[in-house]
Amino acid sequence: MTIRRSAENPIITPAMLRPSRAGHVVIGVFNPGCIRHGDETLLLLRVAEAPVPRDDREVLAPWFDVETGDIAVKRWARDAMALDTSDPRVIVSGGRTWLTSISHFRVGRSRDGIHFDIGDAPAMSAATALESFGIEDPRITLLDGTYWINYSAVSPRGIATALASTRDFVTFERHGVIFAPPNRDVTLFPERVNGRYFALHRPMPEGIGEHAVWSASSPDLMAWGDHRYVAGARAGMWDDGKVGGGAVPFRVRVGGRDAWLAIYHGVRSTPLQYALGALLLDADDPSRVIGRSREPVLAPEAPYERHGFFDGVVFTCGLLVEGDRVRVYYGAADGVTAVADLSLDTIIAGLA
Repeated sequence: MTIRRSAENPIITPAMLRPSRAGHVVIGVFNPGCIRHGDETLLLLRVAEAPVPRDDREVLAPWFDVETGDIAVKRWARDAMALDTSDPRVIVSGGRTWLTSISHFRVGRSRDGIHFDIGDAPAMSAATALESFGIEDPRITLLDGTYWINYSAVSPRGIATALASTRDFVTFERHGVIFAPPNRDVTLFPERVNGRYFALHRPMPEGIGEHAVWSASSPDLMAWGDHRYVAGARAGMWDDGKVGGGAVPFRVRVGGRDAWLAIYHGVRSTPLQYALGALLLDADDPSRVIGRSREPVLAPEAPYERHGFFDGVVFTCGLLVEGDRVRVYYGAADGVTAVADLSLDTIIAGLA
């Protein structure tokens, strides 16, 4: 695979951003949605902030308190009984799971696609009870002159997918939950298919079932049905653990016919690794897989991808296509934002 990582990677790091509130620190800026807006490349960045403990004897979990309209902080003694902090992303106490940070979105604007101006204030942040643990992983799809943003809404009720819209990335309108928990990694197609809106989504069953990519369709972007299984993990391959959506699908022409190309993420079980691959989907029936990457199109190899807040992760929510260049913006090690240019022809040649 021909991969050209930017020489300036990671292009956005926590050190480049100021925290949005006193007593907190930015610990991650990653998994941005991406779109061309006018003559600019625009990123909608997930910014994770954590409260600063008074000393190393306590652990903290921030959350949005609907009653006060502000961020509250829950505290534990680090040596408390039955406290599980083995995963740096979560705290498990008394059978309940809390997050160690809370995420909001900020807008980044760039003329060259590498150097971004990023505001200090959130563009969107937690605002409802179903977002009390934060909002995460935005994807941006332009439909009918409006930018539609789907994102993970995280709360004690689970991880749902919510929808918002904007025309200028200054004001945003929320439309509520479109996929109930547990469901994430939703990508909205940028065109109607046979008169209906389409999406890929990733239910997360427990006990029976697997974390796999499904498709759904809708007449209005709000009511979703016609759910169909699309693709799951593959034993003995680079995505043997689980799979889920990545960037917004885009149209390609392969073998004289139109199709959709969707960059997705796959997880390798041992050793744990998040990498990216491609699905080629039928133009008229996006639930039907025509081709799939034999090997990852982008895997964690650079130091900032292999080591960070959560090691061994490349994860995308957005890309731009220009001719043969597929410019992928991605989160690396759940901490920083990087960019790489891939060859569309090479991606297609690697499908089986």
